[in-house]
Amino acid sequence: MVALSERRSVVVISDWVDGWPPVEPAASSHRDQAAWRSLDPDSQPWRGAATHREPVAGGYLERLPLALVAAGVVEQAEIWHHWRGDAEPPFHRDNPVLARRAFRLDHDHAPFASTEMIDFVRTFGAPHILVVLGLGVAPDLLEACADSIILYNSIDAPSLRVPPEVSAHFDLVITGEQWQSDEVEARHPGMRTAIMPIGPEFAATDQFRPLDTVKDIDLIYVAAAQPYKRHDILFDALAELPRDVRALCVFGYGEDADALRQRARDQDLSIEFVGPPGVPIDEVNRLMNRARFGVVCGVDDGAPAILAEYMLAGLPVLANADLRCGLQFILPETGMTASANGFADAILTMRETADDFRPRQAVLDRWTWTHSVARLAQIIERIHDAKQ
Repeated sequence: MVALSERRSVVVISDWVDGWPPVEPAASSHRDQAAWRSLDPDSQPWRGAATHREPVAGGYLERLPLALVAAGVVEQAEIWHHWRGDAEPPFHRDNPVLARRAFRLDHDHAPFASTEMIDFVRTFGAPHILVVLGLGVAPDLLEACADSIILYNSIDAPSLRVPPEVSAHFDLVITGEQWQSDEVEARHPGMRTAIMPIGPEFAATDQFRPLDTVKDIDLIYVAAAQPYKRHDILFDALAELPRDVRALCVFGYGEDADALRQRARDQDLSIEFVGPPGVPIDEVNRLMNRARFGVVCGVDDGAPAILAEYMLAGLPVLANADLRCGLQFILPETGMTASANGFADAILTMRETADDFRPRQAVLDRWTWTHSVARLAQIIERIHDAKQ
C-alpha cells in the first residue's frame, strides 16, 4: 500500500498490449531502464492542477476520465497501457489534464502484471481513483493501490473477466445489465455495482451529431469485423431483401473483413465497406449521416457505445432482440428490436419509419456523460466515506 498522489487523480488501465517479442519476467537491471525513471518535470504525474475543463471526447478510454475531470471529481487523468516490446512508447499528453503512459509487461497473459507499473506507483503515489477495464491487472498492483477507489468494467458480456483474487479488490463494478450485477453479487456478496455501461452512458454530446447531408444508404453497421458482432445476421437478412436495400459496414479492425467482403460479392449484396483500418471519429460521424438508421447485430456483447453514438447522430437503431447488454437504450423514440429470423422484415420497417423516431433528444435527456458522471460522483463519494 502506498500514499495517494498529491493531486486528485484518476488512472484508467486498458488491457491493450502491443510490441513483440514478449519480454521475460522483469529483472532489476531491466526495470532500471524504464522510461519513466528519466522523466522531465513536465512528464511527472500529479504535479499540476486543472486550470480549465477539456471537452469530453474520444473513445471509452478517454471519455470516462475526462468526465470525472469536467465534473470536478479529480484534477488530473492518465491512461496506462501495457506493452510487450523492448521499448515502450514515450509519455504523451493529449491535453493539459489527460496523459498516457505505457509500461512493459512481466509476462504475456492476463491478468496483466507489470513490475514497472508497481514501481511507478510506489515512486509517485497511487491515483485517487483507479479504473480497471477488460482482462484486468495482477493483484499486486491493486494491493499497492489499496487506498484508491478501484472501479472495474469488463467492456463485454461477461460481468467479470478476471479471477476472484483480482475482483476481490474492487470497490465498484460497473455493469451493463441487472444479470451482470447479480453475477458480481454471487461471487462477492455485498460488493457495490452500478448499471452504467461506460460506452453509451458516457457518450459525448457533440462528437456524433446530425449533419445536413444526403442520405444515400439505408443502414449502417459500425462494428469490428469479428465473429461476435454477428455480421452474418445482417448479411442473411440482406440476402432475403431486394437489392435496392443498401448497407454500409464500417470496420475499425477485425480478422473477418476479407471474408465478409467476399460473401457480399458472392451473394451480390448491396453493401459498401470501409476499413480496416478505422477512420477518425469525424469521418465515422459523416458516414453515419449517410444512413437512415443504424444496426447492432451482436448477442454476446457488452452494451456497445455505438448504440448512443448512432442516436446522437440522429439515427434510430435496429438491435438484435437477443443482445445481452444494452437493450435498455432501445425505446419507442430511439428504435426497435428484432430476432435474427425477423431482421429482414425489421429492416424494411425501419426504412419506412426512420423519420418517425427522435433518438438524439432521448439520449441527451437520459444518457450522456453529464447525467452519468453525476451518478458516479455520488457513488464515489460514498465509497470514499466508507474507506475512511
